[in-house]
Amino acid sequence: MRESGILLPVSSLPSRYGIGKLGQAAYEFVDFLSEAGCHYWQVLPLSPTGFGDSPYQSCSTFAGNPYLISLDMLSARGWLSPSDYVSLPWESSERSIDYALLYRQVLPVLRMAYRKFAQRKPAEFRKFCAAQKAWLPEYALFMALKNAHDGRPWYEWEPELAQREKKAISEAKKTYAEDIEFHSFVQYCFFSQWEALMRYAHGKGIRIIGDIPIYAAYDSAEVWAQPELFQLDAEKKPTAVAGCPPDAFAVTGQLWGNPLWNWEKMAEDGYQWWLNRIAFTLKLYDVVRIDHFRGFERYYAIPYGAETAERGKWRKGPDYALWKAAKERFGQMNVIAEDLGNITPAVVRLLKRTGFPGMKVMQFAFDSGASNPYLPHNFATSNCICYTGTHDNHTLRGWVKSNSAETNAYAMQYFGIKKEKQLPKAMLRAAWGSIANIAVAPLQDFLNAPPSARINTPSTLGGNWEWRTLRSDFTEKLKAKIRTYNATYGRLNAPEADAEDAAENQAAETSSVPAAEPAE
Repeated sequence: MRESGILLPVSSLPSRYGIGKLGQAAYEFVDFLSEAGCHYWQVLPLSPTGFGDSPYQSCSTFAGNPYLISLDMLSARGWLSPSDYVSLPWESSERSIDYALLYRQVLPVLRMAYRKFAQRKPAEFRKFCAAQKAWLPEYALFMALKNAHDGRPWYEWEPELAQREKKAISEAKKTYAEDIEFHSFVQYCFFSQWEALMRYAHGKGIRIIGDIPIYAAYDSAEVWAQPELFQLDAEKKPTAVAGCPPDAFAVTGQLWGNPLWNWEKMAEDGYQWWLNRIAFTLKLYDVVRIDHFRGFERYYAIPYGAETAERGKWRKGPDYALWKAAKERFGQMNVIAEDLGNITPAVVRLLKRTGFPGMKVMQFAFDSGASNPYLPHNFATSNCICYTGTHDNHTLRGWVKSNSAETNAYAMQYFGIKKEKQLPKAMLRAAWGSIANIAVAPLQDFLNAPPSARINTPSTLGGNWEWRTLRSDFTEKLKAKIRTYNATYGRLNAPEADAEDAAENQAAETSSVPAAEPAE
């Protein structure tokens, strides 16, 4: 079956409150995708943003981002009044996210909601906490301590807390009991709203492609609570950190700075931590894109303290052993392997053994002649996902502008066009017309958005993860354009929900979408 999707971070949805949320605009985007004949909405990690405002540097592998919680939906449940949040200054620009404003304002508003919630806690809150006991108690304690230390990373706390001495942890749980419950409440709000949105999407024939980073951040609940899972010394400092060697994205490589997994330790119990993570994620999304998949075969280890990624070394990862264990536990998994970068024959073998589809990114196709594996005529199998670009790429307009004259000349020759400004449209058509089972484009590419709409520039700090859409972007003309591509290239989705799905859809819409509150 030939299918299609649009890549748009939840944070980039239209909103009056500085960042996209899981409220009305999210439901409207699902409607837009369904009416445009798409099958998938691809999002970026939903976890709290961390260093550099990146969702790939999160304080938790499992938690949801509080910034994405719909305040209007909390108001609909009686936990907030519009006067608590509507008049606050949420943005400095309608096209970009101001994370500093969100940092100052979101949690105080959520604390107001918590105070009303605490007066009469619904039974489902206790059920949620019980269901998430594998990660939520440690995360909530971590966040309560982080709040008590003015947001400083755990390795700057008192030694007895940083090293998790039993007595200090026991006392902290008592001292910060209310704040611990607050952070559990925040996660309850997030996952309740996400699950309602997923139900609605399924009723409209839309499935969600999620994204999980391969690594955890150093300042995270996982590293603090389970240091044995990472390559750390006796003082909990990394012995080496993650990244990528120099490539087309960055001439000095990418220095991510995440601690590396202790794969030898994880192998002792059959990779149970990773299997639990996979289980959690397979429930959170319909399809899971695993970032930096090649890191399971070999991973790049950079000396801790290095200023660039140029002096790293490749080390052997778990390879197929992890995925063999996963297949034994879960059977067939809906996984997309991000197989970009330095792909060796060993990585190709790993991908083949798993059977997971890899990625073909059109923006990488025109710099090395007719044998380039990303050119559509070289796709060896339909078991792949063809992207015009990813969150780490330029917009198509930006790509054309940044290319050498030779690259653009070859691309125009390949597509049989004469003007550079025709390249974005030609790229979209090539992706949709390819043999790939699924074609995906960032929304910016269908909008023909300028270079300023780029989501992320790897190995740069500041100005990333900020781009936002406006309601005026989602025109009937744009919807018809996407639908025409889907119809022309045999990727049209015509969902026909059965009666049970329709009833579930209606229930989710009625209970979750506020009717008479300010539009997000």
